[in-house]
Amino acid sequence: MNDIRWVVPVPQGTPDELITYELAHEFYQEVGHREALECHCQWYHATAKANRQELQKMRGDFNLLGWFYGKRWT
Repeated sequence: MNDIRWVVPVPQGTPDELITYELAHEFYQEVGHREALECHCQWYHATAKANRQELQKMRGDFNLLGWFYGKRWT
């Protein structure tokens, strides 16, 4: 088995530049996470709204099973 080692170059610069780079990287990661969460929340609320509408429609449907058993099930 080959022992291949990956070498990642360390960014060159002053410590202030490295701190700025790290902060910018963390900031863009946070922005990405928040956008993904917002997208998920929008999908969740749209799905919940559709499910509530479907439930209301189903509640208004004729109760066929209750008709067979001679009573209205709720």
